[in-house]
Amino acid sequence: MTRLGPIRAVTVAVAQLQPTIDVYQLHLGYQLMERGRIDAGLAALWACPSLAGRRYALMLPGGDSGPCLRFVEGPSANSFRPFGHFGWNAAEIMVQDVDALAEKLADGPFRVIGPPADLSFSDKIRAMQVLGPSNEALYLTMFKERLAEFDTPDARHPVDRVFIVIVGGPSVTQLSEFYARHLGTTPAAPMQGVISVLSAAHDLPRDTAHELAALSLAGQSFIELDTMPSSTTARPQPPGELPVAISMVSFAVDALPDGLSYRATPRDIAETPYHGRRAAVCVGAGGEWIELIES
Repeated sequence: MTRLGPIRAVTVAVAQLQPTIDVYQLHLGYQLMERGRIDAGLAALWACPSLAGRRYALMLPGGDSGPCLRFVEGPSANSFRPFGHFGWNAAEIMVQDVDALAEKLADGPFRVIGPPADLSFSDKIRAMQVLGPSNEALYLTMFKERLAEFDTPDARHPVDRVFIVIVGGPSVTQLSEFYARHLGTTPAAPMQGVISVLSAAHDLPRDTAHELAALSLAGQSFIELDTMPSSTTARPQPPGELPVAISMVSFAVDALPDGLSYRATPRDIAETPYHGRRAAVCVGAGGEWIELIES
């Protein structure tokens, strides 16, 4: 059975690469790990050959190893609404002090759409939500104390690593069944929770309860599954380009699973975060692009 995790990379389509690098360095303390141009092999893996030669950058918290943010230049889409579409809604990042970070980010390039607040299901977890320069959504989350039910990483930097990615689909059940059937995860029990940024995006009362669930992966990583409101639409994807905003999430697997329809033939990729390993991209039940990298 396939073993999914940890998260290796979160790929974000950005309108301008250098300003994005500058913003993440100055305001979140992320460091540039690598920059270059997408080669033809990687563009073919994604079934986006026109991306060959496109500029990209990899960034990490404090230069550490672990899940990276990968920014790829691409056109923006005026029709994109954060939390308005199926697919990858957000990347959740562990932080040391969310209230202090909120003060630092005030009136800056990261637009706060959800101020710091304890989660509806646990007052031991406190989080805020922001939008980055290309409308990519980030949850910035602090654990006040370690919780037995969550094997989470410690925040070694004020803004640390991605440890959860959030996907929205037609239902938690459909999403959970896809990951269980194809990627070996344990089905997650749905629960009700307040997701204020999701409610705001669909003109629902702030305290609306949404169905969600959490899949536990290897390597202190998680996927949050959200049932999206009925007004949700497909994520914009300009022809030949990556999906808008958070385009794709890369995960380690022990072996590429059979029975999945891949966007292109799996291939070995030399660059980071592949390091010569075989990879492939499939599409999940919410239309999310999932990149699998053999470990």
